[in-house]
Amino acid sequence: MYDIAIIGAGPAGASAALFAAKAGKKTLIIDSGKSMTQRAWLENHYGVSEISGPDLIETGKEQARKFGAEVIQDTVVDITPEDAGYKLQGENQEITAKHVLLATGVSTDLAEKIGLNLIPGTEPRIKTIIQVDNDGKTNKKGIWAAGTVAGVSVHTIITAGNGAEVAINIISELNGERYVDHDLLK
Repeated sequence: MYDIAIIGAGPAGASAALFAAKAGKKTLIIDSGKSMTQRAWLENHYGVSEISGPDLIETGKEQARKFGAEVIQDTVVDITPEDAGYKLQGENQEITAKHVLLATGVSTDLAEKIGLNLIPGTEPRIKTIIQVDNDGKTNKKGIWAAGTVAGVSVHTIITAGNGAEVAINIISELNGERYVDHDLLK
């Protein structure tokens, strides 16, 4: 069983996975390959002069893998409660996890199917989002949302930050105390 299964490998999902894996949590990213970042060209991302969306996604997944996150290619079609968490049914396999983070960009189909509260979108052209609290929690305990699907701006720098923020909240809940991660120059 994974501590955290993250659905979506875009900036929010990969950033969340990087923090979770670095914190020693058994972390899985489930990538459908349908991120809208796949079509992006970025010249407004802090710390990067310019990068293609596909390269940004691959870099994010590699950073998460560096700390032990696993990445699989699949599409999650259902999520059901299990004893100590959730079972995620993919098109190709089943996964169990204590916590699930939806970082599905503009897609709310899975969220609607599993009974998450949806509300009107806040960004242009984003019709529906998952209702979350300030920590990224949904109306189902152990299911969280981050990035555009949680009402955060579609800009990759912002969704990446939100993914990290929600991951820190999940890690803190798993640890039973506030988690902080700071690297120091060697």
